[in-house]
This record gives sequence, C-alpha cells and structure tokens, in this order.
Amino acid sequence: MAHTAIDAPVRYVDRLYDATPGTVIDEINHVGDDVAVLLLVAHEPTMTQVALGLAGTDSSNTAAAERISTKFPTSAMAVLRLTRSWKDLELGSAELVDFHVPR
Repeated sequence: MAHTAIDAPVRYVDRLYDATPGTVIDEINHVGDDVAVLLLVAHEPTMTQVALGLAGTDSSNTAAAERISTKFPTSAMAVLRLTRSWKDLELGSAELVDFHVPR
C-alpha cells in the first residue's frame, strides 16, 4: 500500500490463505459498520466461489457473473454492493455490479 499513495488500514488475516468461502464470509461478517469499502485479496478458486455465492440472482450483472465463471485471473476484481451491514452478509445477499480485469 505504501507505493499506492492510498491511506487505508490494512489487515493480513492468516486464516484467509487457502480458505473456504464460508471462512471468507465469516471474516467479512466481522468487519465494522464504519467500513464503507472493503478490498479483499485472496486466491482461486475461493474468489470465484465467494463472488458468485454472494451475488444475488435478481439484481446482479449476469455478464460479469459469466465472465467470473469462465476465469477469475490474477489481479481481477469482482465489485459487489451491499444494502445491509457486513455482519448480515450471506449467500445471495449482494449485488454483483461489475468484474474488472486490469490487463
């Protein structure tokens, strides 16, 4: 983060390395409501499973979901939006807004 000029708190959580989607969601559930934007960095296949699992079917970007299903490359970002508290996050409760691959 020092090279980005972004002034944001950073936490390294050992239990997220090679974690299951349930562990990732549990960790997100412990984020305080004072956090408006959360950037989660993790490995595959967990990121695909978490992004698609959290995405609600009614309001999510289906093209983004299809791209994630095909491949979630290194440095890609799934953008999800919540309308509830982090502690209430569960499968299907977020909106998949977009999927960015910066290459």
